[in-house]
Amino acid sequence: MGLSPYARAWRAGIVACGLAWFGPADLRAETPERSAPVEMPLQSPEPFGLAASSLSSGGLRDKWTSVQRRLDDEMVQLALCEGDRDGCVSPAALKFLDIVDAARLREGRARLGEINRAINLAIRPMGDLAQHGQIDVWTSPLATLARGGGDCEDYAIAKFVALRRAGLAPDDLRIVVLRDTIHGEDHAVAAARLDGRWLTLDNRRMAMVEDADVRNFRPTFVIGQHGVMRYADAPLLTDASGNNSVASLVVSSLATSASPPFERAD
Repeated sequence: MGLSPYARAWRAGIVACGLAWFGPADLRAETPERSAPVEMPLQSPEPFGLAASSLSSGGLRDKWTSVQRRLDDEMVQLALCEGDRDGCVSPAALKFLDIVDAARLREGRARLGEINRAINLAIRPMGDLAQHGQIDVWTSPLATLARGGGDCEDYAIAKFVALRRAGLAPDDLRIVVLRDTIHGEDHAVAAARLDGRWLTLDNRRMAMVEDADVRNFRPTFVIGQHGVMRYADAPLLTDASGNNSVASLVVSSLATSASPPFERAD
């Protein structure tokens, strides 16, 4: 059986998604001897267990604030369409509501997986320059579905909103910006907490991956109900062999790079 157009587009678009260049950051990973007693620090409730501090300004915060304003309008449109689907004039709103309805029929991990799969197939991978004529444009879910295309942050935003409407608590939802240390690009994913563990919902794969199992990425920023936050430390998430050849960098490079020019690397 042949793949659907959406499935072909999704498979063809499994490429790195460039966001803003936030600058590299790392901590040197040191492993204590097994016999030595180690006092474990309290783990952060954020994905990847890292502490994060709020950003009061910067390009990333401005982009998210703009998305939130558009979300307010879209929530009104969704409410109207949900109350009168026959009279709804927005095909994008109806498609979004169908995705949420299908997810509500499932529980737990299956609910998250339903939204991850449906959003991945509903949006064609497409760079901002080709779609908007400029780089790094963040769009709200209905705008993305109406265009039919988007890049990694557009997928992540759509999943973030869909998961919330499907019943997940705000404290259990995030958007995480990660630095791809192999390709030198930034990538955004949605993250959802289930049974105390964070799962990442990535536009480049159907399977959800627990944050502890993510490799070759460095988490840099996290977005949630408390706004945009920057991770206080950003260790390299090494490959399965534990190879960490660039872990000698320090996190101070983040301090001056919260609002740089944006690059595309689609």
